[in-house]
This record gives sequence, structure tokens and C-alpha cells, in this order.
Amino acid sequence: MSAQPTVVLLWVLIMLIALALAFDFMNGFHDAANAIATIVSTGVLRPGQAVVWAAAFNFLALFVFGLSVAATMGKVIDPKVVDYHVIFGALVGAIAWNFVTWYFGIPSSSSHALLGGMIGAGVAKAGLGALVGKAILLPIVFILLSPTLGFIFGALLLLLVSWMCRRMTPSKVDKWFRGGQLISCALYSLGHGSNDAQKTLGIVWLLLIIAGYATTERSTLPYWAIVACYAAISLGTLFGGWRIVKTMGQKITKLKPVGGFCAETGGAMTLFIASSAGIPVSTTHTITGAIVGVGAARKLSAVRWGLAGTIVWAWVFTIPASAFMAAIAWWISWQIF
Repeated sequence: MSAQPTVVLLWVLIMLIALALAFDFMNGFHDAANAIATIVSTGVLRPGQAVVWAAAFNFLALFVFGLSVAATMGKVIDPKVVDYHVIFGALVGAIAWNFVTWYFGIPSSSSHALLGGMIGAGVAKAGLGALVGKAILLPIVFILLSPTLGFIFGALLLLLVSWMCRRMTPSKVDKWFRGGQLISCALYSLGHGSNDAQKTLGIVWLLLIIAGYATTERSTLPYWAIVACYAAISLGTLFGGWRIVKTMGQKITKLKPVGGFCAETGGAMTLFIASSAGIPVSTTHTITGAIVGVGAARKLSAVRWGLAGTIVWAWVFTIPASAFMAAIAWWISWQIF
């Protein structure tokens, strides 16, 4: 496409970037529970304080991590297939599924909703040949791997902390880890911002490439686009998705400050590994796995396995459901515009 798009296409570009930032905002809004549920449910911070704390570290992730996840997210569909209609379909499909799961209080993955949206819109336009297998395979593998790593890290941390604090009184342990949860929540929020803000950034990057304002070279990505994506997800976190907080914080398993610390730290470790490797993962899957790991390390019966199973079914349906919605949105866009 020409580096000088027509006025109409320029307005289309602006509107699609605005839609991408709206998804980014909803991602933060939807996933706020992931970062704050444990620290709120253990009583360390009030909800208003917790979202400010989490939102601040969502944004600060901009200065800690590179752009590897954004680069990966932009490669799931053959670049020759991607156009404004495909991006529109992908974003609408992801937003629609996020709204459904938020309304019913289901901790689903915004990341996989966006991945499903890209797959659905791309396949609707050009068939299965539009998909880039390698770029899609890693996020799909991590549907299982990220909660498994979260589970392992969360469980091992709780066992380690329990052994280290075995001679301390319960009240002293509680006091220490109430402060520790401020650190673990900050770390998890850094991981959340580093991974999830970059997924939307990958879409904005694609739009700028289509319009001729950027190339695949990272140095051509405008700094305003990076700041805008991190700011949007931080603002979304600030407003918080309260319907999901109770499910994540207490319904899966009852948490005390030490358990909340271990779950958040285990989740943060997983996200740091994934972001450093440029792998888009679900922060929802990660923290859910870590919470279940902490509960299971205490006692298997401490986990409400039926609820955990319901959440897993939501994970299974996220990619196909958002892909279906995105395909419909692509068709409507193609017919009207």
C-alpha cells in the first residue's frame, strides 16, 4: 500500500487503531481480577487501592521488557492476507467474546480471544492457507503449559515458604506476607503488562504496516503506539472487572496472604519467562494454574475442582468461539465496506 493513503483510508486506520485500543482497555478491565483478586480477597488492599497499584505496574512494564511478544502476534496470519477487514473482524470477535465471559464472570483469556479472532477472520478471507502454523502453535501449546508452570511454581513456592517459616507463629507469617503481597502483586502486574499490552501492540503494528507508516523493523514502530497500548491496558485495569474478582480470589480455593504471595509470584515467574521468549500466553490461565497449585499444595480437597473444570471448558471454547464471531464480523465488514 502507498505510504500516502487516501483520506478515507486514513480515517479507517484511525478508527481501527481506536478499536484496537478499546480491546486493549477491555483486556485490562477483563483481566484486572487476575492481578488483584488475591490481594483483595486476603484483605491486604482495598479494591480501589489494588487497581491503582496493579495499573501502575502494568504501565511500568513498558520500560522493562522488549517487543518480542508484539512481533510474534503480528505473524499468526500470512501478511499478504491481512487487510483492514481482517483486523476489524479479529478485534470485534475478541471484544465480543470478552464481553460475554465478563458478563458471566468467567475468567477466560483475552489473549486467546484475540488469537481466535485473527484465526477466524484470516480463514474467513483466505481459508486455512492464511494461517502461519509455527506462530499459532506456541500460543496453543501454552494453553496447557502456562497454567502447568503456574501450578508448579505456585505449589513449590508454598512448600518452600512453609518450610522456611515452620518455626514462626501463624500471626507473624501473616504479617510478613501481607507486605510480601504488595511485591508479588507488583511483579505479576509487570508480567501482565509486558505480555498483554504487546498483543494489542502487535495488531496496531500490523495496521501501521498496511498503511505504509511502519515496516517489520522494530525501529520503525512509533513510540506513541507503544505508550498508547500500555496506557490503554493500564486504564482498563484501573477500572477493574469486578465480576471476576470473587471467582479468582476465593471460589477456586481459600487464600491467605502467604498463599496469595506464592500464587502471584509463581504466575509472575511464568509470565517473565514467556515475555522474554516472545511467547503470547494467557495471564488468566497462568494465575488460575498458580492459585490451584497453591490450594493443592495445602490439601487436594482445598481446591474446588468442579469450578476449576468449568473454567477449563471456557478456555477450550475461547479460540473457536472468538474465531466464529470474528468470521461473521469479517463477512459483515467485507459486505458493507
